[in-house]
Amino acid sequence: MTIANWPLAERPREKLLQHGPKNLSDAELLAIFFCTGTRGRTALDIARELLREYGGLKKIAAADPILLFQKKGFGKAKYAMLKAAIELGRRYLEEDIPLGEPLTNSHLTKRFLANRLKDYPHEVFACLFLDNLNRIICYEELCHGTINETNVYPRELIKLGLKHNAAKVILAHNHPSGNPTPSQADQDMTQLLKQVLTVVNIQVIDHVIAGHNKTFSFAEAGLL
Repeated sequence: MTIANWPLAERPREKLLQHGPKNLSDAELLAIFFCTGTRGRTALDIARELLREYGGLKKIAAADPILLFQKKGFGKAKYAMLKAAIELGRRYLEEDIPLGEPLTNSHLTKRFLANRLKDYPHEVFACLFLDNLNRIICYEELCHGTINETNVYPRELIKLGLKHNAAKVILAHNHPSGNPTPSQADQDMTQLLKQVLTVVNIQVIDHVIAGHNKTFSFAEAGLL
């Protein structure tokens, strides 16, 4: 039986319109994007199988597309819709702190950085470059590392800071393990970058570490 033949209250799209998206399961939300299934399998069946095999939305999104295309009922069109949905969500969250606006809310800043970094399977080091009024000049990802470390080169950070004429920076990186607690290496790196940027009159005002569902702020912890 296709989803179109289900009772209205059980169809994912109608359920969303009546009760809101928060009342749908991950599989039901995926099924809405997939739209169609295959012979003998509904879009909801395909979504459930993918979630069962990969263990969650993040792992599906990070999976090799070549392997996903081999799954029955999941082709390039469904992959494109999934990636588009993720990108729309990311851009929606970014609008909370648009370029050129001053940073006045640390919660929004941490959420912005966490949403940019938390889903990488490896460590990524990034920076928010700001002017002297705390307005965002740009966000840049400087380097990608391994599953548990990344190498940050102070010289490159100085070059970018001067290029953007930044007065302040917020450092950021992710912990793929999910635990945002800083290591001793993280603390040492933060102090080193703070010292070298001071030479060119650029102030480090925070270093945010993104975990899976939590963030750690050096400024809030008094580590700057």
